Amino acid sequence: MWKNFYIKPHEIGILYHRSDFEKILQPGNYNYFGRHWQIKIFDLNQPEAKIENLELLLRNHSAELQPYLLVVRTTFNQVAIVRNGQNWVSIPPNQLRVFWRGFIEIEAHIFDLETDLELPVAYLQQLRGIAINGLKKFQISEYEIGLLYVQNNFVRPLEPGEYAFWSINRDVMVRTLSRIIPNPDFPLEDVLIERHPDFVAAYCEIVQLLNQQVAIVRYQGKIISILPPNSRKLFWQGVEVEVIDISTDAKLSPRLIAELVSGSPEALSLSRNSLHIREVSPQHMGLVYVNQEFQTQLQPGLHAWWVFGRSWQTEAVDLRLQTLEVSGQDILSKDKVPLRLNLTAGFRILDPLRAKNGLSDVTSFLYKEAQFALRGAVGERTLDGLLEDKGAIDSSVGEYIRQKTADYGIEIDSVGVKDIILPGEIKTILSKVVEAEKAAQANVVRRREETAATRSMLNTAKVMEDNPVALRLKELEVLERIAEKIDRIQVNGSLDSILTELIRINS
Repeated sequence: MWKNFYIKPHEIGILYHRSDFEKILQPGNYNYFGRHWQIKIFDLNQPEAKIENLELLLRNHSAELQPYLLVVRTTFNQVAIVRNGQNWVSIPPNQLRVFWRGFIEIEAHIFDLETDLELPVAYLQQLRGIAINGLKKFQISEYEIGLLYVQNNFVRPLEPGEYAFWSINRDVMVRTLSRIIPNPDFPLEDVLIERHPDFVAAYCEIVQLLNQQVAIVRYQGKIISILPPNSRKLFWQGVEVEVIDISTDAKLSPRLIAELVSGSPEALSLSRNSLHIREVSPQHMGLVYVNQEFQTQLQPGLHAWWVFGRSWQTEAVDLRLQTLEVSGQDILSKDKVPLRLNLTAGFRILDPLRAKNGLSDVTSFLYKEAQFALRGAVGERTLDGLLEDKGAIDSSVGEYIRQKTADYGIEIDSVGVKDIILPGEIKTILSKVVEAEKAAQANVVRRREETAATRSMLNTAKVMEDNPVALRLKELEVLERIAEKIDRIQVNGSLDSILTELIRINS
């Protein structure tokens, strides 16, 4: 009994007799006598050979299979990539895979995962754009530095370029940091500093400060960071670091004030939490307290101090003449008349330190003492006395306040009562009194004038009696006043007859 087998040009066969391997059959016609022959045919368009009992065949017939099969075997710490034509596949550890030779070009490469973490550049170029299982690819741009981590442990930095790493049975990660930013957020800075000094020395500038040191970090002349005492920070190489000792003097120099406080908004924003800033205006004096103890006085200008390790308090005291208003004080006079008074006082602080150390609130103190002085001055005088001599209140209040403020470096420039407001009924009574007084004064003046007029007329009559010419002149004066009121006068006779008739008419 003959069996006929036909293998196509794109196929290959394995001949078995009673399940025992006999040989590999190339494309063509085959005739075998007997019924126990069988052939397993494989399509060479599928390069990977799916052969049953592969391990047994390779152990017993390795020499016969070697010319036809590419055998790829990986151990527990190996991985392989196989190229069949234009396709690539990866083979994980502990795998046995075989591929048919000859029909499609086949090549395999095995990598040891212990030593070959990174895929060589030659393979990387061939695998560009192709996804391979278990292989992670990374692109580092020209303005970046990559940090390679395996199992969250830093391995090495990566310069700009293309990289691929095996990630089988392990976590591989690359963190990219911009080289344009001089102070990026380095991951786990302390670990990099302590465990990877070579990387730090090659790429970074480390700033490590002591207890009483502050650092200003600049890049291309621009402030990028301010570091407090006892801090440590990494920067890319190329930065400029200025370390300042604040153990004896925490005040900023005029140069740093101009740069940090009066400079760019970015610099002020960086330094705001690190500085205590106080601007003392002209005609003011500043007081500085450190840890609640007075330190020094400040002249007008802009001042700033490092806040680290100290509690700062500053206050600006106005040295100009100031006004204090004490309004709406309801007080009883000595004769029990209720009055409302408004007082104003001008004062000047001569010694800010004495004033602030002795008084918690200068204005409140002056207001209270002015109230006490005003009540005392008004309560000792009657209403008539107050109205007759308002200046006495000013003098009394001023003398009292000056005595109270002498020990606090405060000068009282002036004190004056602006208003004395009387109740409505008292106003009415006073108005009537004033009206009566003025009416009496008017009668006295009127009678004085009448007496003076009578005395003048008597004197005039005596003059005319002794002097006829004066009498004649007076008569002419009267005639002139009458003539002013008459449109036309007809004269008959002499001037003497006219005057005689007028006198007769008047009589």
